Amino acid sequence: MDFGLRPDCGVSYAVFDRIARITLNCPPVNALTLDMVRAVAAALRRAAADEAVRAVILTSALPRRFCAGLDLDLLLGQSSKAIRELLQALYLDLHDAQRGLGKPSIAAVGGAARGGGMTLAISCDVILAGRGASFGYPEIDIGVLPAIHFVHLPRIVGRHRAFELLFSGRSFGAQEAFDLGLVSKVVADAELDDAACALARNFAGKAPAVMRRGRAAFMRQNDGGERRRIADAIEDFCRVAASEAAQEGIRAFIEKRKPNWQS
Repeated sequence: MDFGLRPDCGVSYAVFDRIARITLNCPPVNALTLDMVRAVAAALRRAAADEAVRAVILTSALPRRFCAGLDLDLLLGQSSKAIRELLQALYLDLHDAQRGLGKPSIAAVGGAARGGGMTLAISCDVILAGRGASFGYPEIDIGVLPAIHFVHLPRIVGRHRAFELLFSGRSFGAQEAFDLGLVSKVVADAELDDAACALARNFAGKAPAVMRRGRAAFMRQNDGGERRRIADAIEDFCRVAASEAAQEGIRAFIEKRKPNWQS
């Protein structure tokens, strides 16, 4: 079966010890392209179809970088239709691939995760972070919305803390992410891979049928109606991303200058 993984897409897939490792590797910052997003979803579907795989780790090959989010060039001057195609892949296709995975997924965040990188991480069942990891939702600073995070972040950290994080655009470290309940565990950067593998092996040692049914039940109880809300988030993002303010914010970021916001 062809899962659409190409060697040049910036995503690799390997299986060891009943664990599938999906690795982002697109220097310098793992900025997401449409091909990369599709490749991550394809890797998840591949892991789902492999009965020998019992757990999945999503990680990065780049030191101090997990994923910087969307490649902003993809949003500049694009039609709402083109932006919607990108968001469909990042939001809904990723959600569906994780939902149908049937086995636990772990995000091992060893560096900066921003925007779409947060989307990748938070789609997983568990997030482990190295002490040097950092997180953030900078979309508002370039004139677009962290729309999908409106769906799930308030449930994780609480409404008021979520609003502050999403609308300030500030970055925050691994310890604060742990205190907020956003990550499950913080470990030394050098121990992150070992910690992720140890947890994956723990999951892999359980009865596969029980894990599959238990995970499905967990999602059903906790994510009711989420897909519809994600579809709404795509529309919210697309309406804003095509606006004059958003296009100026994106141009300013690319040109490394302050945006000239119009009233």
